[in-house]
Amino acid sequence: MEYLRYFEVFTNLILLLSLGWYLVTNLQWYNYKLERVILKHHKQQWHIIYFLTPIALFYLLPFTYFAIYFYLFYLTSLFFWNKNLSKGVVLTGRVKRFLAILLGFAFIVDGLCFVSVECYFGVFIVLFLTYIVTTILEKIFFLSFKHKAKKRLKQFNNLTTVAITASYGKTSIKNYLYQVLRKNFVVYMTPRSVNTIGGLCKDVNDDLPLDTEIYIAEAGAREKGDIEEIALFLEPQYVIIGSVGEQHIEYFKTLDNIIHTKMEILKSPKLLHGFVHDSVPILNYPDITKFPKNLHITKSDLNGIWFDIDIDDRVEHFHAPILGSFNAINLTAVILIAHKLGMEIDEIKVALHNIKAVDHRLKITKANGKLILDDSFNGNLEGMLEAVKISSTHEGRKVIITPGIVESTDEANIKLALAIDDIFDIVIITGSINQQILLNNIKKAKTIILQNKADMEVALLEHTQSGDLILFANDAPNFI
Repeated sequence: MEYLRYFEVFTNLILLLSLGWYLVTNLQWYNYKLERVILKHHKQQWHIIYFLTPIALFYLLPFTYFAIYFYLFYLTSLFFWNKNLSKGVVLTGRVKRFLAILLGFAFIVDGLCFVSVECYFGVFIVLFLTYIVTTILEKIFFLSFKHKAKKRLKQFNNLTTVAITASYGKTSIKNYLYQVLRKNFVVYMTPRSVNTIGGLCKDVNDDLPLDTEIYIAEAGAREKGDIEEIALFLEPQYVIIGSVGEQHIEYFKTLDNIIHTKMEILKSPKLLHGFVHDSVPILNYPDITKFPKNLHITKSDLNGIWFDIDIDDRVEHFHAPILGSFNAINLTAVILIAHKLGMEIDEIKVALHNIKAVDHRLKITKANGKLILDDSFNGNLEGMLEAVKISSTHEGRKVIITPGIVESTDEANIKLALAIDDIFDIVIITGSINQQILLNNIKKAKTIILQNKADMEVALLEHTQSGDLILFANDAPNFI
């Protein structure tokens, strides 16, 4: 029956597009590293439900039974899975190319099967070919893209580049440095958390203004060599290595590997001076300044931080209306490099006095009589403990919403849980990755498990009231 043959072709096409959509979504989450999607995924059950099961049933069931499962159950569940994602796929050029090539291969295979009686529809071969071809194409495109970006950088005659790397705090340092330097210079910084070689190439090609005097960029890494590639590409004259710790320990295995990877930023061919945090064990060099030197934090509360540091053998006093004593460390690096670039200390003090908090990093607001501390982009132990400490100064009830610390150790999450239990009245736990550790170590506070982040608004209406302090401590997409 020819109409059934048409239906089989159509079903196979929709199946391949559905599997391809799931695959490319996961690849985008994990930086297009297939091994990370397979081995490092935090919700392996999704692979079983949305990828392996439909493929297995496609081969095992008669077509009629498979079609019933596929259209009634699989497509419905995949639709709601995609709809409820807090971080869905972004339709970048790479994603569009992947889907277009997948569709092309699917048409070829289905076309061959349609005209051949003996042909059996394939699934694995189409997905495999699409992945291989797109991976090769993207590498070719990237080399061309990188060459174009390098060529554009050479058009800047007097551009000064500052590159920042750290286990945590680099986005905050970048934003604070931008706010201080723009008082005296034409400054441009990379947007959001752009910190990969691909993101930096795109930024240089598409967005870096030709009148820029100082370019501030982040350098991130998931494996050895990532930051060295960025250093050789940007060739920054000034670099900052901020606080280094066990963030992303699952990728680097040891703290030593993390430290050595961060230090790759010092391989810049045009390096004039580096500012390196004390957590990095580096020898003394004339062109390296360790920080924070003799930092003394005099006060830290819900109104800001006050601190003193030594500059040119003189104690200088600073104030910034941002929260978190750890930000005094970040601001120390900002002050030192701004001074190195020619700003007077008094100019820096004025700039700091008017500095604004970075979005989602201990930013304080009020809503419906409640005090909101948005620290949802802070995912390290030191910073989260500081947010807990600041919250303790609030006199009313205290509520925290957190998934714990992602990509860190069990010991760090236990320490966080114990600190939370001492301060907070209500703990709303999001995500499953650290759920059991938090539950095992939070005894006094009331704990609430939020299975779906889409239900957060309802949970807050039900469990909070006017006068409460609500701390959003870290945030993890629901694929974690």
